[in-house]
Amino acid sequence: MTDPEESGQQGAYAEGRVRPSFVAEFVRAATGALILAFVIMTFVARAFTVEGPSMLPTLHTGERLVVERVTYLFRPPRRGEVVVFRYPLDPREYFVKRVVGIPGDRVAVRAGYLWVNGQKLEEQYVSARPLRSFPEVQVPEGRYFVMGDNRNNSEDSRDPRVGFVPKELIVGRAIWRYWPIQSLAVLTPPESLRTLP
Repeated sequence: MTDPEESGQQGAYAEGRVRPSFVAEFVRAATGALILAFVIMTFVARAFTVEGPSMLPTLHTGERLVVERVTYLFRPPRRGEVVVFRYPLDPREYFVKRVVGIPGDRVAVRAGYLWVNGQKLEEQYVSARPLRSFPEVQVPEGRYFVMGDNRNNSEDSRDPRVGFVPKELIVGRAIWRYWPIQSLAVLTPPESLRTLP
């Protein structure tokens, strides 16, 4: 037989011990979640908000993107991929553009068309054909030629302030637009750039 008074004290003591255990578990779970979020944000993916019209009609101001950072640890950027990179003149600023030239490519704009390695591209994804010509250049090793889809309103590799973008300034590849929800979409390279030899 047990003393009811004694058993009541044990019950209260047991109940009292549950609370510190719950708090400790909560703190551990929250700490784990913060560490996981830090690892994901640092090494796996980041969210970015589009600012400005340079990627119209593909991306609009205020849209939000998931930019993954893992792929380019294993392979270089490919033509047609939408990338986020640090602005060469101020690495605190981020730009979003499309890769149109990879190392070794010859890139030019003539008569309103983008030419890559001597091939004229039909680009259905641009807002309008470029009005200004750009002389043929060869993309150096370790650098990329990027352009906005809004060809006539984009500060990109045609501008000496941007120029060829070094791989180390590329933050990652924009893989999908998640906001606004009605514009949810996976961002895939257009066939005209993807199929170039």
